[in-house]
Amino acid sequence: MSTALDELAGDFAALRPHLVSVAYRLTGALSDAEDAVQESWLRLSGLDDGRRSAIEDHKGWLTTVVSRICLDRLRSAVVRRERYVGEWLPEPVLGPLGTPSSEDPLTIAVRDDGMRMAAMVVLDRLTPEQRVAFVLHDAFAVPFGEIAEILGCTTDAARQHGSRGRRAVADADPPPRTALAEQQQIIERFMTAMLTGDIQAVAEVLHPDVVLVGDGGGKARTAVHTVTGFDKVTRLFQGLMRLYDPSGIEQARPALVNGDLGLYIPPQAASEGYRALDEHVNAFVIRDGKIVAIYDMANPDKLTDAKAKVGRG
Repeated sequence: MSTALDELAGDFAALRPHLVSVAYRLTGALSDAEDAVQESWLRLSGLDDGRRSAIEDHKGWLTTVVSRICLDRLRSAVVRRERYVGEWLPEPVLGPLGTPSSEDPLTIAVRDDGMRMAAMVVLDRLTPEQRVAFVLHDAFAVPFGEIAEILGCTTDAARQHGSRGRRAVADADPPPRTALAEQQQIIERFMTAMLTGDIQAVAEVLHPDVVLVGDGGGKARTAVHTVTGFDKVTRLFQGLMRLYDPSGIEQARPALVNGDLGLYIPPQAASEGYRALDEHVNAFVIRDGKIVAIYDMANPDKLTDAKAKVGRG
């Protein structure tokens, strides 16, 4: 016969996909998201029977708890990122091509347009308060009165944080998600062009305003600063192809990166005339049929079990 705590655990399990989705969108870090959700369970299960029974809406209560924990993580992350080596990118949510596992709530959640990598990068430009207010209100329909309690401010101030966050996201104008079939066609053309050194073919697939953002955290080789513009990005790739064995790049395989088609590039040992290649995950943003952004994630702390998550493909 199940106990009240068993029933509570069952209710929590049903809410877990929602909570993980909230936490990841707020923090952009898988470990922080998982920790926040686990902490919310510990707080709920640690209440005495009287206080637990007084909670009428477990979803709302847990969302509030998770959001407060994430707000604390965001505020401390502002300080941590000041010491971060190079650019900081959200931790990618990886998965093999095909139907996502029903047991992986994040792999399912990132099919939402607002959790693609381009959208997550924009969220990182917001203040912690703007991010919490915008995400909770616009993505999860949390009233500003409840958001104000989370932020410790007035309802009007919470509404203002949300408005500023919404305006910043609109100004950044991340392009909408492109159909996977079109993504595949464009990325295959890009890889073929780079491997063959066909600059004309590269020109046809890269947007004139293309940017490349690398995240190695000082632990792996990638661009330390954002590379902006077709000419600079093209020269960068030409240089990389001279430094690294093309056979390693040829081993790259497609994978879902935050619900979009990306590339998993396995590590490769140094060989005669070529450097060792770190493990990489590349995410792409498509605009007007061309690649307008490349996110090169190489920090090993953010690629834990990447190969296993991608599968053999």
